[in-house]
Amino acid sequence: MKEMAPARPFNRRKVLALSASWLAAGGLLAGCSPQAPTFKSTDITGAAFAQNLKLTYHTGLVRTMADFRGKAVVVFFGFTQCPDVCPTSMTTLAEVKRLMGDQGKQLQVLFITVDPERDTLQLLKEYMTNFDPTFLALRPDLSELKAVADSFKIYYRKAEGSTPTSYTMDHSAGKYVFDTEGRVRLFSSYGTEPGVIAEDILTLLRSMAG
Repeated sequence: MKEMAPARPFNRRKVLALSASWLAAGGLLAGCSPQAPTFKSTDITGAAFAQNLKLTYHTGLVRTMADFRGKAVVVFFGFTQCPDVCPTSMTTLAEVKRLMGDQGKQLQVLFITVDPERDTLQLLKEYMTNFDPTFLALRPDLSELKAVADSFKIYYRKAEGSTPTSYTMDHSAGKYVFDTEGRVRLFSSYGTEPGVIAEDILTLLRSMAG
């Protein structure tokens, strides 16, 4: 039988040196990776909201989320006869835009009514002008409303009043923030300060810019 060549002696010092070089290289690579942005709002990156949103705006045009590529988009659900939560939230978003300064041009606010029975396109247009002329309102038909609400996982319910037209609407009051590629990224609870929302949106815009 042919004699096998003797195995080379184990060089522990050489192995340790190689291991150290691999670790150093790994550390350099990790240091070059971009750091994920941190937000004060709830990070919901990866959720698949409003992928097929296609609604009529108060301008009369039918648009989709793709129409707002290049801008951060904030979506809020409400109704024009809401006594406090909705006007407070819309005032907050107007202040968010102001706090963003020149970068406020990269913000698009979308208000989706949960009361299409009373909220006509004309009424929605007038309502938006109370806060900011660039804000847009969307009006799903009654037949579309449930699907739209489900796509955002929001709650809404009609609370009957003393007359058929004096009802109110219970609904979720959070805000959804989409990045410049149309992907939902953040959820901001009702009552969050404008400065916090503005800071998060600016952080999001910086991260998208590379």
